Amino acid sequence: MPDVTKLASPLEVGGVRIRNRVFLAPMSGITDEPFRQRAHAHGAGLVVSEMVASGELAKGRAGSGLRIRHSGLPVHMVQLAGREAVHMAEGARIAAGEGADIIDINMGCPAKKVTGGYAGSALMRDLDHALSLIEAVVGAVDVPVTVKMRLGWDESALNAPMLARRAEQAGVRMVTVHGRTRCQFYQGTADWRAIARVKQAVSIPVVANGDVGSPAEAALILDQSGADAVMIGRAHYGAPWTAGSIVAAALAEPVSGMPDSPQALTDYVIAHYEDMLTLYGAESGLRQARKHLGWYLDRHAVTSDDWRKAILTSFEPGRVIALLRDMFSSAPEAPNLRSVA
Repeated sequence: MPDVTKLASPLEVGGVRIRNRVFLAPMSGITDEPFRQRAHAHGAGLVVSEMVASGELAKGRAGSGLRIRHSGLPVHMVQLAGREAVHMAEGARIAAGEGADIIDINMGCPAKKVTGGYAGSALMRDLDHALSLIEAVVGAVDVPVTVKMRLGWDESALNAPMLARRAEQAGVRMVTVHGRTRCQFYQGTADWRAIARVKQAVSIPVVANGDVGSPAEAALILDQSGADAVMIGRAHYGAPWTAGSIVAAALAEPVSGMPDSPQALTDYVIAHYEDMLTLYGAESGLRQARKHLGWYLDRHAVTSDDWRKAILTSFEPGRVIALLRDMFSSAPEAPNLRSVA
């Protein structure tokens, strides 16, 4: 079995010290301030804001500023997406002005609404244009700039090594590679060995991403890819402690702040819910929180369709909280709490 202890060691990115090598991936509509704060508290080495559209940020669109707001964590990392160099540069300046310590450029999102606008992973179809965006961002700010990408657009164009090499030459200080092409979306399995070709092409840190949710998987992806760190996304659904549990396993220590009883889990979920209501306001917060509540229910509660529907459709926070207490506290145990450790 590959050595997992490397994951607990620090990593430097352009002069910024990262406390360990297990990162929370940026996920649109998910890794907001309450989620990032929890993942960090549990031990994630680095947490990244949800993707922010640089054009909306540059134009001062409502909600974009909230996504880049400093949450008080030791390292504030903001991810920008876009296709216009002027907007990417201005978005980077705004993010840095808000205290961003690292700015990440999204060149990996496979969503049609992003690639349809020639942003995200669509940029891997035109490396010259992708480099113009990288150069604009690097030239606009003094903080380290990183890039997140996929293996390529499809199997006929696995150009991540070339993009990573050119990005390094343009001043990028770290690259993250999801081990799928854009056309795969999230189907099939991530090709961890293919990430090794990116690692061989550059001298900056490489972060491996895709299909990781346990200490064994984290150690194996590092072994097969040769990467310097691992980034974990969807395994955090309903379990913000996932990255922290992998670090804790590497240290042979308990997970910091992880709920360890039905009552603790109940309080945890409700606190997360209330923090989202505070951040977004009651009306928007109710909608934003539903996906998280659904994931918590899926992973940790035994509930009927009627109860689930009542929790996820109610417009009354007090009723939602009462139903959550009934759902989680009535369980004789919390069997899934340690499933990722």
